Amino acid sequence: MALPEPLPVDRLYRTCDPEQLDFETTAELDPLEAPPGQERALEALELGARMRAPGFNLFVMGPDGAGKNAMVQRLLHERAAQEPTPSDWCYLYNFDESTQPRLLRLPPGQGLRLRHDLEQLIEELRSTIPSTFESDEYQSRLQELQQQLNRRQREAFEALQQEAEQYDVTLLQTPSGFTFAPVKDGEVIDPEKFQQLPEDERRRYQQAIEHLQERLQGVVQQIPKWRKEIQHQVRRLNEEMILLAVGQRIQELRQRYGELPVAATHLDAIRNDIIENVDAFRSGEQEHMEYILNRYRANLIIAREPDEGAPVVYEDMPTHQRLVGRTEHHVHQGALLTDFTLIRPGSMHLANGGYLIIDAQKILTQPLAWPSLKRTLSAGEVRIESLEQVHGFWTTVTLEPEPMPLRTKVVLLGDRMLYYLLAAYDPDFPELFKIEADLEDDLPRDDANQALYARMIATVAARQQLRPLSRGAVARVIEHSSRMADDSERLAAGGRAINDLLEEANHYAGDAQAETIERTHIEQALAAQERRASRLRDRSLEVIRRGTVVIPTQGRRTASVNGLSVLQLGEFAFGRPTRITATARPGRGQLVDIEREAKLGGKIHSKGVMILSRYLASRFAADRELSLSASIAFEQSYGGVDGDSASVAELCVLLSAIGELPIDHGIAVTGSINQLGEVQAVGGVNEKIEGFFEVCRQQELTGAQGVALPATNVPHLMLRREVREAVERSQFHIYPLHHVDDALELLTGYPAGTAGEDGSFPAGSANRAVADRLARFAETRRRDADEHHGTGAPEEEDRDE
Repeated sequence: MALPEPLPVDRLYRTCDPEQLDFETTAELDPLEAPPGQERALEALELGARMRAPGFNLFVMGPDGAGKNAMVQRLLHERAAQEPTPSDWCYLYNFDESTQPRLLRLPPGQGLRLRHDLEQLIEELRSTIPSTFESDEYQSRLQELQQQLNRRQREAFEALQQEAEQYDVTLLQTPSGFTFAPVKDGEVIDPEKFQQLPEDERRRYQQAIEHLQERLQGVVQQIPKWRKEIQHQVRRLNEEMILLAVGQRIQELRQRYGELPVAATHLDAIRNDIIENVDAFRSGEQEHMEYILNRYRANLIIAREPDEGAPVVYEDMPTHQRLVGRTEHHVHQGALLTDFTLIRPGSMHLANGGYLIIDAQKILTQPLAWPSLKRTLSAGEVRIESLEQVHGFWTTVTLEPEPMPLRTKVVLLGDRMLYYLLAAYDPDFPELFKIEADLEDDLPRDDANQALYARMIATVAARQQLRPLSRGAVARVIEHSSRMADDSERLAAGGRAINDLLEEANHYAGDAQAETIERTHIEQALAAQERRASRLRDRSLEVIRRGTVVIPTQGRRTASVNGLSVLQLGEFAFGRPTRITATARPGRGQLVDIEREAKLGGKIHSKGVMILSRYLASRFAADRELSLSASIAFEQSYGGVDGDSASVAELCVLLSAIGELPIDHGIAVTGSINQLGEVQAVGGVNEKIEGFFEVCRQQELTGAQGVALPATNVPHLMLRREVREAVERSQFHIYPLHHVDDALELLTGYPAGTAGEDGSFPAGSANRAVADRLARFAETRRRDADEHHGTGAPEEEDRDE
């Protein structure tokens, strides 16, 4: 088996030739209407936007930073502009039940007009009604009615007096009321003289007075009836005067809004309420009059222009109240008061008839907001109520506004894991969000897509009002996009990272007073981004340089190998070499993963260790027990370890420990293996290679150093210029691996050796050294077992088990 050949420099990076781009600057390119490579997601968005059946809301999923929000808002705004404008909505006072305000739906643009008309009506009432009741005509007619009452009373008492005179009796008015007294010779008879009168005369007077008292009682009983009649006439007068003052105005409004039954009913109720509360207007008591006038207003919660199209609302703080609205309160004399004018809409109201965009993670982290959204979508109406009302925490009397019918398309934005968790554990979710739009993370890198990508860059630059990019700058962005995708054959789909890069490059172009963004400005922005985020990487390199963390990059050592790992800190990732060591001695087929025993190893790492242990047993002890007790450890690693990308390195160091084979520490290894010994692809190969290269460069490049990686990872290589230049000068090498034997030969310098028909490996091969040492371990185990059997002592247990 020949040693792996190092990769040529042209396989380490895929360039984008600016000459293949048929433009000078992006100013020449037409804007791109839709992001490239997202046809599947765009079809789902289009279907979800057009479907009006219940439950066909959308969940747009993709990684953070993919630009989901900007893309969805842009597409929905374009579509919404072509859709009909939804209705205006306002709340009105309910004269039948004040705690249940009525909801009025109006054609778009009519809400502002209605509110203005009612405000004008209130101003007219505030000035016209008091002046009407102060007018000479009203005062004259009111005085006439009062005089009519006085006249009827006077005539009744005069008739009673005339009748009394026929009986020689007179009617007297005293402080306590009316009474009758006998009269003789034109004078009232006092009580003493009355007692001196003959008995027949006294009896005659008494009978007359009793009769007159009955007549007086009848007159007195008539007076409230007359007053009530006069009051009724006064009310009719008031109604007449009010109708004279504002009736024409109310009738005009009724004709204007007659096609809206709720509005017409409300105007009739205003007229009746004015009549019923005329005393408040006549009294001039300002506070009470303003309280009454306030009920005639319209609380316009949704106002639209007739041609503005459907609304697109993004709710950045999806709490319960911001979604379904709220009723505010004000303090009056130490008490909390509210009325229908303090009803405030939520984003569900604002987006009614259009689209509401919500970040899924944000709504799920707000208390009880997610149940409120589901309840609203299921009911098909928005009910304004506080959490205290919903859950019975607050039993005081408050408003219960009429719910608004809902016709809103809700679009949730989130990552894929969140979507799958909701679909698995929330039974309501599939019923309410039936369409998923899954954004692509990347797209194939071919000539057609590179042209589309250039147009996308041009579109972003134009939208963000940046300088045009030269084709050299576009080529560099395309190359960086492949690096972002970790694949030379694909392009990252764009999003926030590309936008930020262009913004920074535009800034540097401005500093240089350049008219266009050049390749150098892109390079400058990339270098600045890396420098801002690389403090911890530089500290990691420093501790290696100073020998605090031991990473030898020269010489050969047994039972030790340089593995590679990646640290992801925010959006910045960098590679860090890790020294892996192993021990081996006779035992009963035990392989101790020290990271797992110390509870620092993750499940995937443990799986990788178990796979390599099975590979080891099947290759060197297929038909017998493996006589081995071994351990593997990541030296100077004090955090968690997970993933199987160190499996090749772990197997090589284990074989080195067993076969006492020195390993070249100028070559670091990454890759996972399967039970057949085949090397499989891993992630982060660019960062891993660059991380080991930096360690080698700061210690000294010898020309014999390099990295061995899975051959299937070669298409993923997009290495930095420094690494490529070192490879071109033969100071550093990249080796592709297909099988673990490739790594074994490369690291040890010995041929791996292939097993013959008898199962033995060729002499002088690495595998033969391992097999011979394992045979000696087995012999030692048998000898120890025989000795224990002869003495009758129990066999010593392997302490590593």
